[in-house]
Amino acid sequence: MALSKDEREQFLAEPHIGALSINAGAERGPLTVPIWYQYTPGGTLWLLTGPGSRKHQLIEAAGHLSMMVDRTEPTTRYVAVDGPVISIEPGTEEQLVEMATRYLGAEKAGAYVEFSKREHGPNVAVTIEPRHWVSADLGAWS
Repeated sequence: MALSKDEREQFLAEPHIGALSINAGAERGPLTVPIWYQYTPGGTLWLLTGPGSRKHQLIEAAGHLSMMVDRTEPTTRYVAVDGPVISIEPGTEEQLVEMATRYLGAEKAGAYVEFSKREHGPNVAVTIEPRHWVSADLGAWS
């Protein structure tokens, strides 16, 4: 059964690991990778990636991307969105802290932020306007 607008937006707002897909060019399937993301119902979706990374380059070239999140408990449910990239800007430490806290909790976020700054360096923040949605909950029988 398809999810309502409110159900799908709330589900996307939960801290799932996203499967990000970006056009990788002729004679290739899309680059599909797991990613942390942030979304507020009714708003834009954003993610962080390394400047100049393959992911960043493909996002910039395509100007559009897709992302899917899912779960299997207590029922199988998924939400997929796609839309245009509306900005790519230098990422901030505040964004990195927000993302780390979302996925790791406040007690582990600080250590991760220090690790990320040391090992990964700076980020770019990619903001996407979710335009097209596909969603379903397969119910308790799934």
